[in-house]
Amino acid sequence: MFAGTHTAIVTPFRNGTLDEEGLRKLVDYQFQGGVQGVVPCGTTGESPTLTYEEHERVVRLTVELTAKRGLVIAGTGSNSTREAVEMTQEAEAAGADAALLVAPYYNKPTQEGLFRHFIEIAQNTKLPLILYSIPGRCGVDIGVETVARLVEVCPNVCAMKEAGGTPERVSQLRLALPSTFEVLSGDDTLTLPFMSVGGVGVISVASNLVPEAINEMVQSASKGDWQGALAIHDKLYPLFAAFLKLATNPIPVKTSLALKGLIDGELRLPLCEMTSAQVAELKAVMTKLGIL
Repeated sequence: MFAGTHTAIVTPFRNGTLDEEGLRKLVDYQFQGGVQGVVPCGTTGESPTLTYEEHERVVRLTVELTAKRGLVIAGTGSNSTREAVEMTQEAEAAGADAALLVAPYYNKPTQEGLFRHFIEIAQNTKLPLILYSIPGRCGVDIGVETVARLVEVCPNVCAMKEAGGTPERVSQLRLALPSTFEVLSGDDTLTLPFMSVGGVGVISVASNLVPEAINEMVQSASKGDWQGALAIHDKLYPLFAAFLKLATNPIPVKTSLALKGLIDGELRLPLCEMTSAQVAELKAVMTKLGIL
């Protein structure tokens, strides 16, 4: 269901409010680039700083703008179980195709707490659910045994966005779970390694800027053209590395989209703009790759 490239889209702002025209341009740009889906209101979409009303509006508007050209996977995770349930139900009512649920951040639940958190959400929606394990952001990972327990009880838990930094986790998940359970990369630098051991695609940050290239890389790997996929990975790696090095996501990718003229680069505090030296470095990478 989730094989391919899905873009974790940024949330465009202008003068402190949602830039709906910017969102339209960004969604169109993604599907013109051939991606299979978009993910509004994830970490890349600055979800922690969206109001509840903004979150609902972004999801609903993204569904309308997508117009069935691909999947809309709404980010509805929270460190409050009640809030995650409510946002997932709102996404379902808005017409989203699936929901992405990040591990609760900051409060560092036990594996039993994670199990109860996700099962509460799963039992209160009919949407297919993608779990999102990113211990570098959340302080906890979603254990393989916990995922297996969830899948056994809740058939709508059907995929994982894995951002733990090692292909070994992909192998562990695949061996512990039914063959229908899908694993997606949550890190552009690791998409090819993950796919080489059974991952089916990526929820990508870089595809905000280069959707066509990321999609071509993923499709090449899916067809077994590893040489072609590797050539694209090698070409794009300086961009992946710049996004990781220069500032916290989504600051660099949002800046890159502004440099290309796709959206305004406005961020919402506590995120703030890059230094002029960082912008110059990013611009140099984009120019070398022919993006500018």
